[in-house]
Amino acid sequence: MNSVLIVGIVFGSIIMVIALICSTVVISRGGGLSQKGRKYHADEARMIQDIYNSLGDMERRVESLETIMLDRFDDRKDEKNDDI
Repeated sequence: MNSVLIVGIVFGSIIMVIALICSTVVISRGGGLSQKGRKYHADEARMIQDIYNSLGDMERRVESLETIMLDRFDDRKDEKNDDI
């Protein structure tokens, strides 16, 4: 039983080392993507970055609108209290 376990560990280790070497070679040669694939991923990353930046701008606008609305609400509330 112990010998089967040892043989399994040895062969499993050899397979893991071979897989690690192969993946390192593929990544070092450009990640396995064609030039068209790399361009597509670069375009996709740029679009995601643009969306992220636009969402930040939109968040600032919404916060400004909330401030304006709350100020107006407070002004109206003060006017009603002055009338009483």
